[in-house]
Amino acid sequence: MSTRLAVALRRWVDSSAEGDPSRGDPRGIDWPRVVPFVALHLGCFGAIWTGWSPFAAGLAVALFAVRMFAITAFYHRYFSHRAFRTSRGWQFVFAVLGASAVQRGPLWWAAHHRHHHAHSDRPEDVHSARQEGFLRSHMGWFLARENFATRMRLVRDLARFPELRWLDRYDVAVPAALFVALWALGAWLEAVHPSLGTGPWQLVVWGFCISTVVLFHSTFVINSLAHCWGTQRYATSDDSRNNPLLALVTFGEGWHNNHHRYPGAARQGFYWWELDLSWYGLKLLAALGIVRDLRPVPTSVLEAGRRSRRRQP
Repeated sequence: MSTRLAVALRRWVDSSAEGDPSRGDPRGIDWPRVVPFVALHLGCFGAIWTGWSPFAAGLAVALFAVRMFAITAFYHRYFSHRAFRTSRGWQFVFAVLGASAVQRGPLWWAAHHRHHHAHSDRPEDVHSARQEGFLRSHMGWFLARENFATRMRLVRDLARFPELRWLDRYDVAVPAALFVALWALGAWLEAVHPSLGTGPWQLVVWGFCISTVVLFHSTFVINSLAHCWGTQRYATSDDSRNNPLLALVTFGEGWHNNHHRYPGAARQGFYWWELDLSWYGLKLLAALGIVRDLRPVPTSVLEAGRRSRRRQP
């Protein structure tokens, strides 16, 4: 761990206490709106009573993988950076899948991420470990009152689609539908295939609560740990780092220093040895004709990265 990470960890308590909600401070935590976030975490403990089954655990892993891909490939690389093109229909399909990850709507997500890139690790960056401390950069920032609104001026290109505006305004709709669908599936399986050893609440706990909470924190580490822990191939103006472990967990997002050097690329693992599962998924979708015009990494950026690697001890 770097010295910067150690300093950031010491600021956890201070950063979480910033702002006074009782005075309506915009930096304060909006506690009533945080209740669902806390409830999801508490719901994970339901596994003590529901137990587990191979089906429930497998479903949790599958939902993690599908939603992680929707977040990394579409919420991030497509909606935030326009790194490739797709049809309006497929745009909506993957926006719905991304919304099921309970990370709010595509306009909110893209707007805040574009703001982050415009001000990365400077005072205006709302989830910078350098500026705000580790805990706030990890999750405190999006629980704060000032960050609930969508910065619509940053996503005018996306706001022209009414279906995306609907997903953004009613961001609880898709997660609620997933919750109900998992409960109904569990009830049906319990009645028709009791040998699976599952039930409605078991699927809710594993497929919704546990899978979503793991997905939450796997995504959040890119804002926090990926700006503290790893190596820097490129001399960017921020603290972004490349970290192969985080890249594995987040389907390629851990090549974060690469990404901050050239955010517009459809891939973040710039070289063949940098595992980027989202890039492989996009290549498959391109072969199927679902996406197109995957934006490459410029040759000059790749050559600069190779020279930098040769200079490293």
